[in-house]
Amino acid sequence: MNTHRTKIGIIGTVGVPAKYGGFETLAHQLVLNLRDEFDLVVYNSSKSYTKEERVKTWEGAQIKYIPFKANGVQSIIYDIVSILHAMLYCDVMLILGVSGCIFLPFVKLFSRKKIVVNIDGLEWRRAKWAGIVKRFLKFSESVAVRFADEIVTDNAAIQNYVMDEYGQESRLIEYGADHVKKVPILEQFAEKYHFLRENYAFKVCRIEPENNIHLVLEAFSRFGELPLVIVGNWEHSKYGHELRHMYRQYPNLHLLDPIYEPTELNCLRSNCTLYVHGHSAGGTKGLRKNNFLFMFIFAQWETGQN
Repeated sequence: MNTHRTKIGIIGTVGVPAKYGGFETLAHQLVLNLRDEFDLVVYNSSKSYTKEERVKTWEGAQIKYIPFKANGVQSIIYDIVSILHAMLYCDVMLILGVSGCIFLPFVKLFSRKKIVVNIDGLEWRRAKWAGIVKRFLKFSESVAVRFADEIVTDNAAIQNYVMDEYGQESRLIEYGADHVKKVPILEQFAEKYHFLRENYAFKVCRIEPENNIHLVLEAFSRFGELPLVIVGNWEHSKYGHELRHMYRQYPNLHLLDPIYEPTELNCLRSNCTLYVHGHSAGGTKGLRKNNFLFMFIFAQWETGQN
């Protein structure tokens, strides 16, 4: 009897257990849900895990540490090194993001490994990238679409973009996991977060310009009746640091550091009155009229209060 199980390499995330963002949460959930069917290898950035945290296996998946950052310019090298290792040890490569996809033609030249790429959002549009990096990421995106065996898009807007831009069908697989489950308000969280038993708005994301945090904060600072809770990496960039300093004086704005404990984060998310989403280059193709969005939210809110 053939006992060989397909070995899948998950490439392009900071790593597991998840302690960063959406792709990490995806990898985290894939391990928990696919470990009984496949042999999984997850590539972690050693820069993001302490020596004590660097385990060889996690929840049945092998962990391989790469000595580069998974984000920024180093992500290109990080992904390429991960791909090179996966060429030797994995049957399928699941590549999350396009930073290292410039290398895919060489993979196809020297191996028959199956390649699945989730191109993420429109990474090349992010304001943090200089012109030459934008052009590189756009080109790497085009290489990914051309050379991957399967292109995965996680929302309809990106699926439409891939078709419009490249004339290529992609497989729409929206994020799952358990983020929509209602989590009861535990007393320990009620004591820590006094707004929990009241009406409040909520947002969790990376603190980047494309997520329009500045617009969200400006809008809610003018609408002081409704508390706004934002969980994010404020100290990771000058943009986040300056926003936190500017808006921390407003009593209805709660600007919290990253929360990686699932029960605590889901308690905050599932008990909010409304969720604010303002991505323009990542999770969606774009919310180009954000001020109108917030005006609509507040109009709906005020209507419900009257």
